[in-house]
Amino acid sequence: MAKWNVSGSYFEACNCDVACPCVFLSAPTEGECGVLLAWHVDSGRYGDVPLDGLNVALAAHAPGHMLKVKWDVALYLDERASPAQKEALGTIFGGQAGGEPAALGPLVGKVLGVRSTKIEFEAKGKHRTLRIPDVAEMEIEGLQGQGGKDVTLERVPFTAVPNQTTVVAKSKRLSLHDHGWNWEVSEKNGFYSPFSFTGP
Repeated sequence: MAKWNVSGSYFEACNCDVACPCVFLSAPTEGECGVLLAWHVDSGRYGDVPLDGLNVALAAHAPGHMLKVKWDVALYLDERASPAQKEALGTIFGGQAGGEPAALGPLVGKVLGVRSTKIEFEAKGKHRTLRIPDVAEMEIEGLQGQGGKDVTLERVPFTAVPNQTTVVAKSKRLSLHDHGWNWEVSEKNGFYSPFSFTGP
């Protein structure tokens, strides 16, 4: 197994109210959870394969408490990636390469698909946006806390980005239409943070 590392910017939105109770090991506010996760790799390598500047997204649906049911997931890989880069991204973010992403592996029941597609990712100030043409749009904005500072969480027990300070946000839009999913929500939960993963 090749040694690898990736770091950059992460954000997500889901159908739970702010702040999502799933990260505190509680049931989702709507009885089930639909979440879209997105990563922009600022720098990274899988063995000798560079991964700088590439994007990845993962959609997941959990039909109940996220730690008590199996998820359906779909993975989206940056179409700009070479075949070697796509294989590396799929291996890392699919959890097969060990490291932090592998922790979600036991929760996955079914992989509905892995798609190479255009992924537009933008992080600017308190705003984060993602667009996958004809599939998904996601936009969140960090909540303003006391004194105009970010509202943050640390050391939450359940997260896709461990060991990071997470900013609490609210969605302007989460839209996803793929694999029979038809999500259209707004004013719901969002999170963003840096990420840094290594393996195996």
